[in-house]
Order: sequence, then structure tokens, then C-alpha cells
Amino acid sequence: MSRPTRTGSTRPVPVRELMAVSADGSRVHVEVHGPDGAPAVVLAHGWTCNTGFWDAQIRDLSVDHRVIAYDQRGHGTSPAARPAGYTTEALADDLEAVLAATLEPGEKAVLAGHSMGGMTIMAAARRAGLREHAAAILLCSTGSSGLLAESRVVPMRAGAVRTRLTRAILGARAPLGPVTPLSRRILKYATMGPGSAPDRVDTCARIVHACPRTPRFAWGHVLAELDLDEGVRELRVPTAVIAGTEDRLTPPVHARAIAAALPDCLGLTELAGMGHMTPVEAPEAVTAKIRELVTGCLQVRGTAVVESKEEEGVA
Repeated sequence: MSRPTRTGSTRPVPVRELMAVSADGSRVHVEVHGPDGAPAVVLAHGWTCNTGFWDAQIRDLSVDHRVIAYDQRGHGTSPAARPAGYTTEALADDLEAVLAATLEPGEKAVLAGHSMGGMTIMAAARRAGLREHAAAILLCSTGSSGLLAESRVVPMRAGAVRTRLTRAILGARAPLGPVTPLSRRILKYATMGPGSAPDRVDTCARIVHACPRTPRFAWGHVLAELDLDEGVRELRVPTAVIAGTEDRLTPPVHARAIAAALPDCLGLTELAGMGHMTPVEAPEAVTAKIRELVTGCLQVRGTAVVESKEEEGVA
């Protein structure tokens, strides 16, 4: 089932909505889609996005999965945090709160994170909540460090000048304003592949322009100083990686470095011609990878999804 939005598009209607409470008291908006008892999938969106970014995955997967999607703090309908509440540790806190609020003790799920959502998962690598609940992970179009130096959003040769300009873009305070033909062209250039369909560009533009200015600015500064390389090395869960070959924000060099550093990498998929917004640009490929992880890493007994006790050596 889907419902109309103010823009005239439709999006899935959640079976249940709730607010998870994070470690610092921040409230995190959570949507649960699909049947109870079905294999669980948890979706974490990226910078300037919201749960609507995953609409294609929710529509497909919620037929036979329980899909849990949440708005990162300051995005969508999750309230903005206090000034000190914008850190990678806060992202990890929020993810743990969502897992605790939606999964039974010991229940396993496949976690998928796009961009800052992937960084959230890397930041939570050592957390007890992630280790308790993550059966497998998908990291889409993300990086763990060096985002400014590797970004190709500014069309010039790599170096100090390009890095300074990229930092200024990430930390810009100016409001994005309404979606216009010019803003759509800029967003497409910066975040999507050259062949992206107009309706998918429109989808991303609506979502990004809806992000409030203060959280966008605050998280931009966090991304500029990002260093989660240790988190990648500590992510001891089967993990697959997806990247677009035309990604200017987090070019494939990041995905290759993550794949090489992961303790249990299930492979890197590079999507030809795709940009940074892979779940919207290539929804079928991203959804198929999530289904593959569910099939390979979750065991289904009846309608309940449980961890394989045989793998733990428990009779």
C-alpha cells in the first residue's frame, strides 16, 4: 500500500511508526513495514535524506520482509539535536536505539546503510547492539575517511584548492530553497550519474531540498573530518559493498579501500554509470543485494528469523 505525498508521488505506508530514544535523549523517528515475523531488514539513509530515500526498497522488500527504516537525527521527522549532538558516536547511539526498539533480544537482521548511513554502521562496529543484531551488512556509496581529498564534486585537479572548495560546499549554511531546473541540474551533476532518469533526479531533489539547513550544516562538518577506518577493521560481520562508478561524492576508491579492509567482505559491486544515489538510481540492484544477504545470512524457521545455533555450536 502507498500513500500520496504533497508532491503527488506515492510512498509505502508503514505498518507501525514509533520514536526510539537515543542515549542522549534524542528521539529518532522509525517506520516498520511488512509482516511481523518476516526476515528483518534495517535501512539507514545518508546525509540530507530521509526514509523516503528507500521507498523503492521498502515497496519491494516489505512484501515478504519486515523493513525497518528510520530518519537520522535532524532529518525527516526526527528532531534536530543539540549542538553537541552531531557526532559519529551519536549516529551509532541512534542505530543501537533503533535496533533495541524494533528487534527482539538476539534477533538478527540485515543492515543496509547508504552514505552517512553506511558511516553510521561503521561507527557502531564495536557496539554490543550491532553485534547482537547484525547478521549481515550492505554498505552503499560510502567512505570511511578522506572524503574531502577524494571528492570530485569540484571539477578541478586534486589538491589543496579543491579540498578547500569541497569543505566550503559541505559546510555551506545557505538554504537550498525550492527545487528549480537549475538546482536539479546541480544536484544531478554532484550526486547522480549522467544517465539518471529525470523522475529519479526529481525524487532525490525533493528529498535533499527538504533537509533543514541546521542539520545539513552540522553533519557536513562531521563528514569533513570523518575518520572511521578503525570501524571498518572492527566490522566483524559479513559485509557487501556497492559503489557507483560515476560517484563524485564518494568515488569508488573509498569502496575499494573499505572492501580491502573488511574482516569478512562478501564482495564489492561497482555499478557502471551510477552516481552516489545508488538506492534510487539502481534500485533493483540494491534490493537484489539485500535479498541475497537475507538468503545467505539469515536462517528462517517457520515465520521467525533466528540466529543459527548450529553455527554457534549449540545443540
